[in-house]
Amino acid sequence: MANTLVAYFSASGVTKRVAEKVAKAANADLFEIQPKTPYTKKDLSWINPLSRSSKEMKDPNSRVEIVGTVAEMEQYDTVYIGFPIWWYVAPHIINSFLEQYDFSGKTIHVFATSGSSGMGNTVAELKPSAPGAIFGKAQRMAGRVSQEEVDQWVHK
Repeated sequence: MANTLVAYFSASGVTKRVAEKVAKAANADLFEIQPKTPYTKKDLSWINPLSRSSKEMKDPNSRVEIVGTVAEMEQYDTVYIGFPIWWYVAPHIINSFLEQYDFSGKTIHVFATSGSSGMGNTVAELKPSAPGAIFGKAQRMAGRVSQEEVDQWVHK
């Protein structure tokens, strides 16, 4: 798969491990989406309504400032985007990432890590952040997904 990128946000390292498997399966470049202000364990407490992540996810318009950019994004035709599920959708840092680039005509495949939460409205809520993109397959994966399972998803 030429001209393919795997971009991912990983709060705890789980999504990073899956993203590396997706990049291997797709023979893709890898880019980590990193917040300018890293999340602490307290920031990620989903049971605390005052935590940073809880506040961000309550406001659909919140965006997270990102460190770094993808060099020559225009060279990629296919982009896999990975993240942990937060409140049944993508963390808003993913919207921030999508809004930085023109994805017109590019195919985006979404993968999310979660122990039990489903994808919910994830793709529908990401589409406005990437107008003109073609959204392909989406998949929730357990953190311990095998390389073989990832290969099957990427190549179907």
